[in-house]
Amino acid sequence: MQVLRDIVELRSHLAAFRQPAFVPTMGNLHDGHICLVQRAKTLGDVCIASIFVNRMQFLPHEDFDAYPRTVEADCAKLREAGCDVLFAPQESMLYPEPQVYKVVPDPRLAEILEGRFRPGFFTGVCTAVMKLFACVQPGVAFFGKKDYQQLLVIRQMVRQLALPIEIVGCETSRAEDGLALSSRNGYLNSAERAEAVHLSLTLRAVAVSAREGGQDFEALERRATEQLALRGWQPDYIAIRRRADLGMPDPGDALVVLAAARLGKTRLIDSIEIL
Repeated sequence: MQVLRDIVELRSHLAAFRQPAFVPTMGNLHDGHICLVQRAKTLGDVCIASIFVNRMQFLPHEDFDAYPRTVEADCAKLREAGCDVLFAPQESMLYPEPQVYKVVPDPRLAEILEGRFRPGFFTGVCTAVMKLFACVQPGVAFFGKKDYQQLLVIRQMVRQLALPIEIVGCETSRAEDGLALSSRNGYLNSAERAEAVHLSLTLRAVAVSAREGGQDFEALERRATEQLALRGWQPDYIAIRRRADLGMPDPGDALVVLAAARLGKTRLIDSIEIL
């Protein structure tokens, strides 16, 4: 596996390939990231992962400095998975000067749910992903459905800006008990880890109720929020939304239920599509 940190070297290396398949990450890799890499290997003629902890998507009170940097372990996992190239730029390489040009997504999608609780988050995500796309110039890129709103925001950005990139959404990787894999799971102590599975269990219960004909979505959301709070969680939201654009659902829409909640000091998110 080639490990490249310079944009010019990266572009030179990738010039021989027609269909780069790209997995952008912030490192501290887990099996969910590796599943994205394995999927990428099937759809491209070269597989590239990136590791870049993007300062722009962290709010001032969030954990940018404390976010785990585990590059050596990440490289070992990527090599074992058969990744061809790791692009791991320093911040000064991706942002050599103050980033005054930014990609500001549609507020109707980006300022609800996660965007309501993390203002400016998706501007930071879109700006960094756009720069990474410009560096890698992939034909296809892979994002997990756990970050469902992020997936839709990136898809809309690619569509609106006519980028020649296919965005593939991959199913959420989960632990045996159902907890969605996340780099932030490592912040949980043993008691919190045992409790954390109740986020996915709560979403599954909401999905089952909606699938079986429960149409009072506000009541389902409220009851689920109250149940989590009684277990000691601090929920930000549990929401049933239209899958296409996270708008308020109409009869017959394909749905998704999304949640974000804090357990102790750790904020977890999850989503489950309602089939």
